[in-house]
Amino acid sequence: MTRQAKIIKTSIIGIVVNLILVAFKATIGILVNSIAITLDAVNNLTDALSSIITIIGTKLAGKAPDEKHPYGYGRIEYFASIIIAVIVLWAGVTALMESWPKIFNPDVTSYTTVSLIIIAVAVVVKFLLGRYVKGVGEKINSQALVASGSDAYFDSILSFSTLVAAIISIFWHISLEGILGVIISIVIIKASLEMIKETVDSMLGERVDAELAKKLKKSICEFPGVYGVYDLFIHNYGPENIQGSVHIKVDDSLNAVEIQKLTRIISTKIYEDYSIIMTAIGIYAKHDEHRDIQDDLAKITSKYPGIIEIHGFIVYEEENLITFDMIVDFKENREEIKEKVLGEIKSKHPEYNYIIIDDYDTSDLNKSIDK
Repeated sequence: MTRQAKIIKTSIIGIVVNLILVAFKATIGILVNSIAITLDAVNNLTDALSSIITIIGTKLAGKAPDEKHPYGYGRIEYFASIIIAVIVLWAGVTALMESWPKIFNPDVTSYTTVSLIIIAVAVVVKFLLGRYVKGVGEKINSQALVASGSDAYFDSILSFSTLVAAIISIFWHISLEGILGVIISIVIIKASLEMIKETVDSMLGERVDAELAKKLKKSICEFPGVYGVYDLFIHNYGPENIQGSVHIKVDDSLNAVEIQKLTRIISTKIYEDYSIIMTAIGIYAKHDEHRDIQDDLAKITSKYPGIIEIHGFIVYEEENLITFDMIVDFKENREEIKEKVLGEIKSKHPEYNYIIIDDYDTSDLNKSIDK
């Protein structure tokens, strides 16, 4: 079964289960005059609507790349997640407006044995549904399903709270409906804001996960002829379309054909193991020319804690030019540090001009891998 088919199947199961719960909870909430149970039913209705949007978003995201959108439509899934989060936020705000007055003017509720049993069953059903949906979402990397599953977990906890409030009302005649409704509303609002933040972060582009970066660099460095791995970039065009680029250090004696074969083997291996398309593998030459300058440069940069690393050192003899890449911590004043480094290396070796190429620590690792 394809990833799209799994998402649709899981979402349909969620829709059916939530609509059944909506019918039961709404009926009970109206019969016993319980605002908490009624709001719980509304929350289940938004869950069903979220699953419908997930299906639509998945279908649209599955469209093949075309001339206008050569990277495909995978990011539509993120827009679907935003819509879902906004719907959940709206439900939370509406519930809060309904619940707040109930704290000061509580309604009289009359729970029955049947209503309590149905609430208890709903707790178990939502817990199992959440576990199932979240598990599928994590397995196939679907942000929308993971969010829906987590939401279902929250629902099971909130439904359990409703059950506890009902029992307290029966035995001690204390109404907690308004208070519970406010708590439910706040939890819903909080969950929706977290969903929005997580999805926006994915759309803007997050740092590469540290563990993934470490595994990728280690895997690449294990290839014979690779002496270092640098500048790992990962771009997300949707859960099923992840592309990346990297630089590797190789012997300066390799010819173009040998380099092409090596980079092709690396690209194939990374795709097979991580489903990441390496769109480019840049080359740094391994050589020991001008070791004295390289050593002096290493000593100079070691004095600045804000410099994470330098690499890509190369000399252009005819132009009397030396260039190298430098990664500076985002918190530091990059231009100030560059000026100081340039000044110091120029004073030691004035026979050359120098260009520092800005690199950024995008892979959440402080050091690249060197052999």
